[in-house]
Amino acid sequence: MNKRLIPKSFSILREGYSAHDFSSDLVAGIIVGIIALPLAIAFAIASGVKPEQGLYTAIIAGFVIAVFGGSRTQVSGPTGAFIVIVYGIVQQHGYEGLAVATLLAGILLVLMGLARMGVLLRFIPYPVTVGFTSGIAVIIFSSQVHDMLGLQMTSVPAEFIEKWSAFGAAMSTFNSYALAVGVVALGIIVGWPYVTKRIPGSLVAILLLTAATQVLHLPVETIGSRFGEVPNHLPAPVLRSLSWPLIVKMFSPAVTLALLAALESLLSAVVADGMMGTRHRSNMELIAQGIGNILSPMFNGIPATGAIARTAANIKNGARTPVAAMIHAVVLLLIMMLCGHWAALIPMPVLAAILVHVSYNMSEWRAFTKLVRTSPRGDVAVLFATFLLTVFIDLTVAIQVGVVLAAFLFLQRMSNATQVGLLTRDIQENALEGDDAVGLPAQAIPKGVEVFQIQGSLFFGAIEQFKDAMQQVEEPPKVLVIEMRSVIGIDATGLQALDDLHKRIKRKGSTLILSGPHSQPVVAMQQSGFLDAVGEDNIVGSLDEAFERAHRLLESRT
Repeated sequence: MNKRLIPKSFSILREGYSAHDFSSDLVAGIIVGIIALPLAIAFAIASGVKPEQGLYTAIIAGFVIAVFGGSRTQVSGPTGAFIVIVYGIVQQHGYEGLAVATLLAGILLVLMGLARMGVLLRFIPYPVTVGFTSGIAVIIFSSQVHDMLGLQMTSVPAEFIEKWSAFGAAMSTFNSYALAVGVVALGIIVGWPYVTKRIPGSLVAILLLTAATQVLHLPVETIGSRFGEVPNHLPAPVLRSLSWPLIVKMFSPAVTLALLAALESLLSAVVADGMMGTRHRSNMELIAQGIGNILSPMFNGIPATGAIARTAANIKNGARTPVAAMIHAVVLLLIMMLCGHWAALIPMPVLAAILVHVSYNMSEWRAFTKLVRTSPRGDVAVLFATFLLTVFIDLTVAIQVGVVLAAFLFLQRMSNATQVGLLTRDIQENALEGDDAVGLPAQAIPKGVEVFQIQGSLFFGAIEQFKDAMQQVEEPPKVLVIEMRSVIGIDATGLQALDDLHKRIKRKGSTLILSGPHSQPVVAMQQSGFLDAVGEDNIVGSLDEAFERAHRLLESRT
């Protein structure tokens, strides 16, 4: 088996796992499990599902991904990045639709890993990543306004504008107690790290404000008053029934979930590598994420992926191997079994405060403003397009449009970087001034020979430049030399343009010579048959050889 498709946990156990490693992993796993508890509940509620479903996801997917993953210290579970797309799916198709989409996303992730696509996902442009991440942060913040303010609403619209319109209409139901609890919770979350970073501020806020709410009988909504009791056990596994119409309907959301899970998990793994000085196995990580997302809906879970904040906390607290992430899942299971019924007492404004803090951390406002200040206008346009489409339209559309815009922007820049020009005059003018242009004196150019130079890539985006440059010579010369030592690549359109040029000048009795092409263009010419058409004798290594070849051709015609 390919080493890159072996789980990290298998390799580590084979190499040897010591008692010291376990003690370090145990401490880290316990702490990260405690950190993950409020986040799993909050992410589930914000996603439009029951609070326990976030716990099921963190326990099942978190454990399975740790066992089969390609990273030493990755911690997986529900994350804020999924809230937008999951909430939309649940609103439109219910949990059954989400379960099918999650299952399909898991299958797609496994296929992506088997197809070695881990490296390809690194090519998502940075402005696109920042744009949709910032957009998600805005939407997460917006989704928590009604709980922070204690607004009485039967349902919260999924669309951004409709959501804020509904907030305005319900403002008369504003609850000052809810706002006070939310603000105090946010203050604790932000300020507690200055006391200690060992215990998460979100957990402290939950414990203190849940107790205060019960003792003071504050009139604020709790998990129990909205969702009922929280189960203290895992559900029995359920095999989801799949129908072809439902698969077709949920395929597009599944692609978005798979892409988002892949990006988030590999980004988290890269962050972990930077902190640990290790290297993850990207394809194995994708397969593990896929397995986790296939199993998660069997236990009423939601989509899971690598969580950057929990992974960083895992490393900072001494994690050495994937065992720490497995322990984190076991800790969550024990907490749910022993304390699950108490979770119903948690005030909703506290969970809202946790997610407001998460949205701030996700916003990447520093990266956003830096891109706006320092990037070319094209990149800024991609950034804003992705951001606005994420907020006002749909995350799927935002990623698709952002990538397409970035691709067109790249093609435009590549096209501008490609230069095609007549080199003969430059050689002659520089020679008259005593210079030695491209290392050759002017008299070395035989009469009846024209030299063109291409710099950059000869691809479909630069073909018009190539054709325009060829029009500089009204009548084809006896020998046309194209200097290609600066051509870094050629595609099918470029080959077709060269073939058309060759046929056109050949009909008029002229010869085409290509000077100094690199290996990629030569291989492409050989595969397309162009090399045979133009003749291997007319593919030379330098302009010296090109002019020697031109001399021989001209002499043979006299």
